[in-house]
Amino acid sequence: MTSQIRTAVDFYERHPISAQIILTKLEAARGTLDGLRPDELFPHDQDHYGGIVANDALAKCAHIGTSTKVVDLCAGLGGPARYLAHRYGAFVTGVELTPARVAGAAELTRRVGLNSQVQVIEGNVTALPLPDASQDAVVSQEALFHVPDLARALSEAHRVLRPGGRIAFTDWIAHEPLSAADKQLLWDGMAAATLISVDRHAELLRAAGFEIESIEDETDRWGSILVERLRMYQVLRGEAEQAGTPAGHDDFYKSYVLFVDLVRRKIMGGARFSAVKPA
Repeated sequence: MTSQIRTAVDFYERHPISAQIILTKLEAARGTLDGLRPDELFPHDQDHYGGIVANDALAKCAHIGTSTKVVDLCAGLGGPARYLAHRYGAFVTGVELTPARVAGAAELTRRVGLNSQVQVIEGNVTALPLPDASQDAVVSQEALFHVPDLARALSEAHRVLRPGGRIAFTDWIAHEPLSAADKQLLWDGMAAATLISVDRHAELLRAAGFEIESIEDETDRWGSILVERLRMYQVLRGEAEQAGTPAGHDDFYKSYVLFVDLVRRKIMGGARFSAVKPA
């Protein structure tokens, strides 16, 4: 299937990982969905590079602990949000643009009994539906490249953080300029709106009012992770077709193959950023 990408919503409405697929796999393995525990979701609902280890790295950077109020930008199905709530005792508000992902996050969160600690709400990260200085931490994983106005999203993150609050996120990085054809395919396949360098990310953080604490290059680590994820998506596509659910669109697979190649050649990559809102 091919279709035109206009926003990240178009991409995620046809993403090969969905709440329905996750629950179908768990029911087949367990025989029932009754009594589902949060940790049983973690092998399936962590749609970012590095799984729960990456969550722990962000939690350390953002100083997340018991009762920490956290915002997860572009929260998707809420996997990291549920992990931070279950593992650290945090209270997490996910902000997600795609209605289908918001509904899926609510279903998964309800199934594992974390409604009192986790909510994923429909919203735009460039206009967060949260009060000023109301949060202790902001996190995001491999999602901000979807945002056309990253400067505005970082400014909003700064606004909702209390003085002394921290932001920690991973994002795609363009180590070298991309060709027009590669940029177009990455947009058509994965709604990649903002592909910028490490230095440009740092400039935008400082312009939003943050003081940078650390920047870690994740390109080498991502290279091996992405090869495995590509294999996973190929399997999931087949499973989705068998289940009669959306299997993604053709340009996604073409663009993912391209992305994996660009990362392995270090033309693209990833980085983890940690910064603080001055007290």
